[in-house]
Amino acid sequence: MIAIIDYDAGNIKSVEKALHYIGQECVVTRDFNEIRNSDRVILPGVGSFGDAMAHLKKYELDKVIREVTEMGKPFLGICLGLQLLFEGSEESEGVEGLHLLEGTIKKIPDKEGLKIPHVGWNSLTLQHNGRLFEGIGQDAYVYFVHSYYLQAKNEEIVKATTEYSTCIHASVEQGNIFACQFHPEKSSAVGQKILTNFSMI
Repeated sequence: MIAIIDYDAGNIKSVEKALHYIGQECVVTRDFNEIRNSDRVILPGVGSFGDAMAHLKKYELDKVIREVTEMGKPFLGICLGLQLLFEGSEESEGVEGLHLLEGTIKKIPDKEGLKIPHVGWNSLTLQHNGRLFEGIGQDAYVYFVHSYYLQAKNEEIVKATTEYSTCIHASVEQGNIFACQFHPEKSSAVGQKILTNFSMI
């Protein structure tokens, strides 16, 4: 069973639908026991960093997230869910993230001819043998929707990058914690393979 954390951050239904499509049992929940008793946990999300952290704290979900990651349960952050795993974001100065991984979330720099937010398909450069990307070739295309991007402190945790105005750390992995800036649930067959790989970890 995969628990999808519900903290009023949107994009939850599409993750649930994608998991059902690949034959995975899942539950959308903010119940601590359901999250603790699940085999894997997903933190999806779209919206602002500050609002999302406020909602996680309101429901005290930051506590159960720390608990299950410390237990070693496979944990996947998607889009805003990736950003929340880090220390903070330029989007919401002074708001602390979950501090589960080290790095900063920065605004995508303006560049002539490129629109922000970055919305659309971009190819990935894979590196460091990410477990989410087993069976996926270089330059696979995935779907992004974001205005802020990750710059991880430790390059070794970065498993995929993409170029959009700058080098974006598109996916990271450290121990049992995985995260994607893009949306696997909206990334067609490549995204289905990524979610399948996560469900087998």
